[in-house]
Amino acid sequence: MNPDNIHSDQSGTIRLGSCTLVGAGPGDPELLTLKALKAIQKATVLFVDDLVSDEIVAFASPNARIVHVGKRGGCKSTPQAFIEKLMLMAVREGDDVVRLKGGDPFIFGRGGEEQEHLRAAGVEVTVINGITAGLAAVTSLGVPLTHRDHAYGVVFVTGHARPGAEGCDWGALSATAAQARLTLVIYMGVSGSGHIQDGLLQGLPASTPVAIIQNASLSTQRHAVSTLAQMRATIQSEHLQSPSVIVVGDVLQGLLALKINEPQPLLHQVSN
Repeated sequence: MNPDNIHSDQSGTIRLGSCTLVGAGPGDPELLTLKALKAIQKATVLFVDDLVSDEIVAFASPNARIVHVGKRGGCKSTPQAFIEKLMLMAVREGDDVVRLKGGDPFIFGRGGEEQEHLRAAGVEVTVINGITAGLAAVTSLGVPLTHRDHAYGVVFVTGHARPGAEGCDWGALSATAAQARLTLVIYMGVSGSGHIQDGLLQGLPASTPVAIIQNASLSTQRHAVSTLAQMRATIQSEHLQSPSVIVVGDVLQGLLALKINEPQPLLHQVSN
């Protein structure tokens, strides 16, 4: 693509393309909004994140150009500045651009950065929300994020700070969560779960329920339930990996009770 090759229609009028940030949801194609589906079908170029399922990409026009711009924790990723450059070049060439992101573009999807970059270049950006993985994950377990008997609010927080940044103050957050009765939904927290656990134990009881959900909404979804004191050990023993969402809070009390009370396998003694 040539950044100076601005598209002209048959009348010679210069026409910029369009840019839409589309939330693809947590992975299940049936969780797409109708507005997202229409944008995907209309696009002439789609810049697609790694976490977007093939079933969703299949909704694109057969004539559309699909550009995979990987963004996955712990793996080699396409530099953000390069993605933004490609998006701007495509718009200037007259393409209808869709930036297709897992979950919601404005919840840890770098949608804000991309919107700022394109607006600074004179390109207006439309945003279409998607169901975020934190919501889909707990819903799949039959648990709400808020409940008037257990949680008055919810906090979405990332467990992965950008290089050079200190990241979340987990001790301060845990104290606030305990005092205000909040559910914590932690994205990208598996690799730093030991550090996160130590920080949260500064303000929350060791018995606080925790759920770790991997591949939320997909056929490959797995989950484990534990207490906060056992969170890191559970992640290791169950071999849970990214992409996973960690949910912490008393809304999970019923789920934890079911796990504790579930029948245990009988131990058979061998007689001499």
